[in-house]
Amino acid sequence: MMNTSQPSMTHLFEQLGLDADESAIQSFIKAHQLGADVYICDAPFWNTSQRALLAEKTITDDDWTIVVDQLNEALHEDSV
Repeated sequence: MMNTSQPSMTHLFEQLGLDADESAIQSFIKAHQLGADVYICDAPFWNTSQRALLAEKTITDDDWTIVVDQLNEALHEDSV
């Protein structure tokens, strides 16, 4: 069955197998800040399937790409 839910940060975290409530998402982002030179898919805290999911979502050029871009920006907030 195809997932027809609207892409969102909550749905992305669910697909990544992570706690997806708002406070958990904010805590994850705060605890996993990346350096400016680290691409989101290369972050050391993803497992193989999470990395593959993010890579897939970044190349689909649809609404999921926007959500992954938002996560990428959030994970790089401290690198600016």
